[in-house]
Order: sequence, then C-alpha cells, then structure tokens
Amino acid sequence: AAAVPSALWASQLQPEAAAGQILLRGIFEIGRSSCDVVLSERALRWRPIQPERPAGDSKYDVLCKEEFIELKDIFSVKLKRRYSVKQQGSGTLLGITLFICLKKEQNKLKDSTLDLINLSEDHCDVWFKQFKKILAGFSNRPKSLKIILNPQSHKKEATQVYYEKVEPLLRTAGIKTDVTITEYEGHALSLLKECELQEFDGVVCVGGDGSASEIAHALLLRAQKNAGKETDRILTPVRAELPLGLIPAGSTNVLAHSLHGIPHVVTATLHIIMGHIQPVDVCTFSTTGKFLRFGFSAMFGFGGRTLALAEKHRWMSPNQRRDFAIIKALAKLKPEDCEISFLPFISSQNLQERKVEGSPKSVSNDQWQTIQGQILNVSIMAIPCLCSVAPRGLAPNTRLNNGSMALIIARNTSRPEFIKHLKRYASVKNQFNFPFVETYTVEEVKVRPRTNSAPNLEEDAGRHAAASENNFPWNVDGDLVEVASEVHVKLHPRLINLYGGSMEEMNDSEVNCNCL
Repeated sequence: AAAVPSALWASQLQPEAAAGQILLRGIFEIGRSSCDVVLSERALRWRPIQPERPAGDSKYDVLCKEEFIELKDIFSVKLKRRYSVKQQGSGTLLGITLFICLKKEQNKLKDSTLDLINLSEDHCDVWFKQFKKILAGFSNRPKSLKIILNPQSHKKEATQVYYEKVEPLLRTAGIKTDVTITEYEGHALSLLKECELQEFDGVVCVGGDGSASEIAHALLLRAQKNAGKETDRILTPVRAELPLGLIPAGSTNVLAHSLHGIPHVVTATLHIIMGHIQPVDVCTFSTTGKFLRFGFSAMFGFGGRTLALAEKHRWMSPNQRRDFAIIKALAKLKPEDCEISFLPFISSQNLQERKVEGSPKSVSNDQWQTIQGQILNVSIMAIPCLCSVAPRGLAPNTRLNNGSMALIIARNTSRPEFIKHLKRYASVKNQFNFPFVETYTVEEVKVRPRTNSAPNLEEDAGRHAAASENNFPWNVDGDLVEVASEVHVKLHPRLINLYGGSMEEMNDSEVNCNCL
C-alpha cells in the first residue's frame, strides 16, 4: 500500500471521535513533523509540535490543526524496519506502520498507510501491542477464509487478479487463506457439499456471476442439509451459515457490482477484510413442486433465448458471444404465449395501515394477480443487477434486502420498439416508459408457458433441438436452466450474508467518511 499525505484522509477532529478514554500518548514523527500523538478508545489523533508564536498567528493555527483517523478504519499494524545487506537480525527499527481503509468517491475503497516514526524499541513495542489488542477486538472481521477461484473467468484473468491484487491485501491483514482452483463446471458445488468449513469465517469467490451464483447456491444448499431439511422441496429455507465475499473477475460481475456499487477488486477485498456484512434477499426457483436452485435474478423469453444461443458458441470471447447472441435473438424475435401469476409485495407499514382501516379483506396478503398473453421477455430480480451495459441497473428500483422482487414484463411489440427499450438500459432515460412494458413489485411469481414446446433456437442445431425440444430456456444469474413447465419464483428475505456495502448502505457503513 502506498503511503499518502495525511491531509488526503485526515480532517479536523470531531467531538464524537475525540470521546473515549485516552489509552496512550507519545511523540512520533508523522509526515516529517514531530507530533503529539494521542490514542483513545475510538481514534488516533495528532497535532504538530510547533515553537511558541504570537497569539492570533493564522499560519500557526493552520500548521497546528489536529488530525485524526478512527480506529475502526485500521486493518493492520506492523513494525517498520530498515534492512541492509550487511546487517543481521531483525533490522533497524524506524517506527510503526498502520494500514488503513479509506472511502473514496463513487463507493470506492482504497488502502493506504500511515507511518509513526520513533526509533525507541520500548516506546514502539508498547504502542504496537496496544494497536494489536485493539484490532483483535474487531470480532466481525474474518481471520480465516476459504478461497474458490475460477481460472476460466472472463479472459482467464482471475488467477492473476487474485495473486496480484487480493492475496497481498489479505496477507497484510493477517488473514489465513485456503485456495481451491476449480477445474470444471459444478466443481465449487461438489466441493462445498463435502469439505469441512468449521475452521473458516467465510468463503470468497474469485470469478464472475456464474461462479458467484454457484457458490451462493452451494452454501445455502449446505445450510438446508445441515438443518435436516429436504432439498427436493424447500418452502422455508434457513440462512447460509457463512458469509460470502465476491471478487469481481468475470465479464459482467452483476452481483458484485450490485453489492458494492462498483466492480472494483480492491474495494471488494477491503469490504471482506473490514468484515462489512450485507444481508441479501435470495429467491428459490422450483417447478411442479420440485426445487431447482437458489438465485438472485432470472429472465425468461428473450433473455433466456439469448443466453441459450450464447452457450452454443462458447468458443467465442465473452463479449463477442454476447453480441452475437443478442443480434441473432433479435433477428428471430418472437413472443411466448404465457400466463404469469404474481403475489404483490405489501410492506409491513402498508399492512399495518390496512389493519388500522379495519378491512379484513384488504389485510390479506394472499391476493394473486394473473396476466396472460404474448410476452417477449420476463425479468424477475431480487437485486438491482448493475453492470457495464446497464449502469443504473436492470431493476434500478430494487434493493438488496427490502423483501421484494422486481417483475418486469415486456409484452409483444415491434422489433424497433423492443430495441429502443433495450437501448434505454444503457442511458439515463427511463427504460420502462413504454406502453408495452409493465413493472410490479412482488413477493412470488409463477411463469407458465402455454405452448407445447419451446421454439428451435437454431435451424441447424439438430442435436440441441432434440435435447431441448420440450424445454424453455431460463437465464438464472447468467446460468442456463432449461425447464419444461411452470417455474415458481419465491423471495426469501436476508437469506445470505455477503461481504460488502451497496450504494445506499455505503453512506452508513463503518468506513471513514471524513476524508477530504
């Protein structure tokens, strides 16, 4: 971590930060100035020591401005030493280095250092031990992590991303890691079914949306088995036992982008190190009473067909494959005859208001609504689904844990109008402001195709057509799921903890907000 001038992240001491019992006081050199340094229960503050000057000297007042950092923003402390070739032993002590998590613009986090220079071994030893004791008190921070790395993600860059950007930070923070590099699709799922996880405080995925969704599904599936629940039919799932960290190393990184507000590797790593926990809603997907999987978002119709086409051209690069599939799906744009039933979301506040009104009928939260007709696309999303092609999100009004899903239905329309709708996702304009687009806030959704078989996606795909003749393609978190009948999607609030902070929660997080 590169050291930066203290003026970049320290500001004038606030009364609430100054509160607390003073633990230590001493003199250190900070930024080439001798400083009076005070360590209290919640902050480290310092003021340059200056010779006496006449009262009212404005230059003197500026030089002596008190600065501080909050202790909860420190994630590691080390003794700073200088080593030489001829010197043996532990080197020459220079002082103490603090490693700090800083909040920057646009939800970004940055690691930095603060050097407290003092050549006294005894003096530094007392301060070093006190800092270590303080850091040990942050019980929410992980000490041991299981790392699952997908080497095939995006342009096969995940391994490089981890060992060049993530692993050095985890090592600096003193976090023990156990790394598994996946070798085939479904490897993470089979691994997490059997491996011992008692020694770990969390699991970290280094990969894209497919890997993240697979690991989240595996952790939740494991929790159901540990709770003695049947996994063929899951009605009331229990929460995952371990939090999941997401390092964005894929081509879209929708889940990590939605979680952190930005697909930034260092930001994601620092959220894990600092132990920032974000409860997130999860959906269960089932068909004819049989459980299919856990997930965060799904698309049926155009979104499902596009993914099915892309999967048949895996030899292309991710961007080429995506663009090719979109163009081909648009060229063969065709609606599905569907019946969509949904249970509208009623917030606890609205439910209470209805009870006060005294209408027994209105208090019921079991009033299903049904839509029928020719549908081009159905999107069901429990998270905002931010990505590079939709910076505001595919479902911008959805939050990570508000107990509801966005149901977005695009009815049949002309190809040019549907393309206009798709292009709006990349702009600041409202992508739902079309007469053929309907949006609902729901708790449950059932999608039932009324045709006998799914359309053939490629005329020359004989063997594929035979295998999928009676199956309809769904895009669930970027994974292709083929289902022959009705799919039931149900939201379960705060079912998994993720390491991170989304756009709206970042303002209330435990990251230092006093940086200039």
